[in-house]
Amino acid sequence: MRQPSDDGDHPGTKGIDPRSPVGTGRAAAAVDHALRETREAWPGLSSYERFEQVVTLVLTVLISLVIAAALVNLTFRILMLVLFGLLDPAETGVFQAIFGMIFTVLIALEFNHSIIGVLHRKESIVQVRTVVLITLLALVRKFIILEATKTEPLTIIGLAAAILALGAVHWLVRDQDRKDAVEREHESAAAE
Repeated sequence: MRQPSDDGDHPGTKGIDPRSPVGTGRAAAAVDHALRETREAWPGLSSYERFEQVVTLVLTVLISLVIAAALVNLTFRILMLVLFGLLDPAETGVFQAIFGMIFTVLIALEFNHSIIGVLHRKESIVQVRTVVLITLLALVRKFIILEATKTEPLTIIGLAAAILALGAVHWLVRDQDRKDAVEREHESAAAE
């Protein structure tokens, strides 16, 4: 795996202009880069690795379609609320619904980003840290759309405990990833 350099690039973004606009252009460049890497590595992959790459590409396309549909739906609903004057800052239900939809798009984006990362790094599909992060985002979304006055206190306590536990797991996994990166760095320095 390529280590990030001091000029701000990240693993898997070699050849992508970091000054390109964030959004569609950069995402398209990342996908193009991932496809190019997959084509170059294809002859050396086993049958199962090829299958995994194809599944990853199909999932990326499908999730991208879901994200686009959710974004169009979100945009339409917000425009309708604004046009009809229903976007009342005092009404918490409207804001809960809007931010719930926004978090749904963010969760899907993070999920898609993790799948594209698999193409770049040639790692396994399921990354513990990514699963924990997506679950944390889903729980935060749940807290945003939750009607606190209509929810049982034990439910709120259970959700809070789940967030604390997942936060601890995320911290532990991140800490272990850092230690592994330092070990790889020392091993590569010793090899030179």
